[in-house]
Amino acid sequence: MPILATRVITISLALTLLLPSGAWAHAFPDRSRPQVGATVKTSPHHVRIWFDAGLEALFCSLIVKNAAGRVVSLGHGHVVQGSHNRLLETAVKPLAAGKYRVYWSVIALDGHHTEGHYMFRVHG
Repeated sequence: MPILATRVITISLALTLLLPSGAWAHAFPDRSRPQVGATVKTSPHHVRIWFDAGLEALFCSLIVKNAAGRVVSLGHGHVVQGSHNRLLETAVKPLAAGKYRVYWSVIALDGHHTEGHYMFRVHG
């Protein structure tokens, strides 16, 4: 391989490694309240998920369902202003004792889509 081609490849690889990894990052949950798998003593008023990257507010949803699959959240969630577009929350109806599943779907500011779900319980 010619020396010039080797240098170009080496420089390209070095620049790629030095670029911020956020340039290709998806938004993934950083923490939540209630926490993943938690058992809480009382019904929360809101379910919140903090993400490790900014979110496109118009394209995000957060829905909570009970064990029977009925929606117990009020609306489809929203990105909280003043959170650097990293906090997604929804209000929930008063929750009875039981198991609840949280479904989230987000588009990061870089345009990448991620989604997932987790469970928490309310102790009776």
